[in-house]
Amino acid sequence: MKIALKNIIWLEGETYVAQCLNVDVSSFGYTKEEALSNLEEALELYFEDMPVSEIQLIENAEIVTTSFEHV
Repeated sequence: MKIALKNIIWLEGETYVAQCLNVDVSSFGYTKEEALSNLEEALELYFEDMPVSEIQLIENAEIVTTSFEHV
């Protein structure tokens, strides 16, 4: 079964972090490709124990910037 998931990737220090927005799974790598490949492997392991019916659908994802003052 093919599952379409929404993922986000960003640079944190010297490594890329890839995170799935549908489920709480993330991974990292030294390149974007490596981070996404590692995320795919982590998701395959995650779904071995979780029913696909529990995946939350993500529609119209938007990155929103917020700020606060830390004292």
